[in-house]
Amino acid sequence: MTVSRFAERLGEFVPLCGKERAALLQLEERQRILRRGATFVREHDPSTELFILKSGMMMSFVILDDGSRQILRFMFPGDMVALPALVYSNAPETVAALSDSVVCPFDRAMLARIAADQPRLFLAIVALDQAERVMLTDRLAGLGRTSAKARVASVLLHVRNRMRRLDLTRGNSFVPGLTQEEIGDATGLTAVHVNRMLRQLEDERLIARDSGRYTLLDEEKLTREANYVDRLTALDLSWLPAPA
Repeated sequence: MTVSRFAERLGEFVPLCGKERAALLQLEERQRILRRGATFVREHDPSTELFILKSGMMMSFVILDDGSRQILRFMFPGDMVALPALVYSNAPETVAALSDSVVCPFDRAMLARIAADQPRLFLAIVALDQAERVMLTDRLAGLGRTSAKARVASVLLHVRNRMRRLDLTRGNSFVPGLTQEEIGDATGLTAVHVNRMLRQLEDERLIARDSGRYTLLDEEKLTREANYVDRLTALDLSWLPAPA
């Protein structure tokens, strides 16, 4: 039986009825295969489509006035991609594949139909998007108020936690699939500075690295060092009405 990746993700936080799952499955009827490094939404270009990430890993970013790149968000299977296209005719950010990926494009009018036909489901989608906004706020606030080491540690924790939600058997060892430059562009650091912070985390026995694989040796202390809060563990969706 075909299952909606987005329904799986949303279903972590709110129970979905069969009708709601069927509506979300319609958003994933078309597929597009992308290779690592491919850009499929470009900042300022006309954009009317949204996407569900079915497999792989992606990032959204903007190019600043000085030509540097600021990564805004890392995206994982089940995430809705390019959601700003819902309210802008031109994309305010670029979206690119961090690994070989499969996305499911759909027209934004389909989301409008969900809003009209199944308002409870639409409210759940909006609520999850607000959680993503809070995570973005945390990261951007951290650029000005936390140390370089804390910022790098926070990215590692975020990526591991998102990967763990996809695979509950995953422990403290994972392959983030990010270059040091990409970690730097998410934290406002150079690749050289990221490398220095990773070595410092190793020296403090908080992490270990081996051929691209990272192991969190002392997750509790690392979380404190990063001032990290997993915003997906405390969502309150109790106010949503029961499924019809």
